[in-house]
Amino acid sequence: MSGLFVVFEGGDSAGKSTQVRQLASWLKHVQRPHLVTHEPGDSWLGGEIRRLVLSTDSGDISARAECLLYIADKAQHVVEVVKPALERGEVVICDRYVDSTIAYQAVGRSLPADDVETIARWATQSLRPDLTVLLDVDPTQAVSRIAEKDRIESAGEDFHRRVRQGFLRLAERDPEHYLVLPARDTVDSIARRVRLRVAQLLEAAEAEPSPTTAAEPNPTTAAEPNPTAAAEPSPATATEPVEPPEEAPETVVEPTRFPTPTELARKLSDPSGTVET
Repeated sequence: MSGLFVVFEGGDSAGKSTQVRQLASWLKHVQRPHLVTHEPGDSWLGGEIRRLVLSTDSGDISARAECLLYIADKAQHVVEVVKPALERGEVVICDRYVDSTIAYQAVGRSLPADDVETIARWATQSLRPDLTVLLDVDPTQAVSRIAEKDRIESAGEDFHRRVRQGFLRLAERDPEHYLVLPARDTVDSIARRVRLRVAQLLEAAEAEPSPTTAAEPNPTTAAEPNPTAAAEPSPATATEPVEPPEEAPETVVEPTRFPTPTELARKLSDPSGTVET
């Protein structure tokens, strides 16, 4: 795949949606094709699953059933939304992904984390983000401020403390692919650090050499030489050479120039965010 997969994770009310919008706005400004999506719910199947797992009107759902519903949402979402956008070369910005299932449904619900992760990786075809931005926040400063809580937000402080620890453990075991930021930093400060990291990833992706495939000779066109092809031309054809047809002048269309990731990273220090092209 030639796109870039960026995921925002964190507890409820950590500010993920705000930072998703910030990154999408910047990518639009610098003319980078991108797609904003979320889990659960951004597929036809996911919409039904979201209603079941979040509605306070839902009946009692066992921890394992809840976990499998969330994983089913991800399986459909990857096939229907995420992979097609990556194959088009877009930057996919996703609000929640596999880490949320491990943190909430495994650690939060006290299920075997290794088992949950194995099933989730299988369901998502082992598609992993290029970058996971984890917005870390104390749940007592976040969830408690939500006025009307959904089914998961109402699970209690102990549950949300376990969820937070689940996220942090995932980031600790793979720091190269995580950017952990205090969720209570200013919106602009967080957005600037995210932009810098994404610009670096885009630059690295463009620096990789494109694989080239040498064309194999076509056996049907490699015919034996014709011994008569080297014969002397007949007098008629020798005395009347045929002039080649005059070729029409080629129209050269200048391609649209997008700013390179190097230019993007260089301009991040400019408060105006202007990128010269």
